[in-house]
Amino acid sequence: MRNIITISIPSSVKKSVDNIMKENKYASVSELFRDAMRSLEDANLVKSIMESEIEFAAGKGKKLRSLKDLM
Repeated sequence: MRNIITISIPSSVKKSVDNIMKENKYASVSELFRDAMRSLEDANLVKSIMESEIEFAAGKGKKLRSLKDLM
């Protein structure tokens, strides 16, 4: 099921949205915002993975030998 949200944006942002839609051939504002949300989620996942890699490299991680180690 889809939910409808209404947002209020300044004219300058609306012009940017229109330009982005035209340049990237989005069919609708909804499609643009869904794509933007997916991109933000992807960026957050990459950031989390990078932080985990840094922690692991610093010796803060735990090597799992089997699935039992998760519990």
